[in-house]
Amino acid sequence: MKKNECYSLGKITKSHGLKGEVTIYLDVDQPENYKKIDVLLLDIKGELIPYDVEKIQIRGKKSILKLKEIHSIEETEKIVNSEVFLPLRALPKLKGNRFYYHEVIDYSIFDNNSKQEIGKIKAIYESTGNDLFAVDHEGVEVLIPIVDEFIEKIDHANATIFLILPDGLIEVYLNS
Repeated sequence: MKKNECYSLGKITKSHGLKGEVTIYLDVDQPENYKKIDVLLLDIKGELIPYDVEKIQIRGKKSILKLKEIHSIEETEKIVNSEVFLPLRALPKLKGNRFYYHEVIDYSIFDNNSKQEIGKIKAIYESTGNDLFAVDHEGVEVLIPIVDEFIEKIDHANATIFLILPDGLIEVYLNS
């Protein structure tokens, strides 16, 4: 399996105890959704290697993981600091106006106030503040904050997102 067919679940941060358990940082919104995982893919020297999960104790974002193939603290050394992946098909289904960033690339953005298409999402920029849709509007990159208050409706069947944008947001990019 290739990385572009997967998503990052988190990272193994350190050994835990003497019997091969490790601490895993789950970089997800709802760690409890991952309490029944059977197999994980670990990035070992650039290659995704499958490991069978013996048990996972969900303790929030920092959880305890035991893999069937790892039996001692010495064996954990080869997996500590490894990024952990799952196949995209394993993503939990989202409801309502929720979405995964990778699935909305190339969606069309409409402004519900003006009823006009702004453009297509070309990228999503993640930051410590607000994440941003990068939208191509007639050859100009327009950055739109991804905030719940702006999202009116997501239509996955038609690959469109309807936003309620503050007056003047698009014009800031067109007049510079």
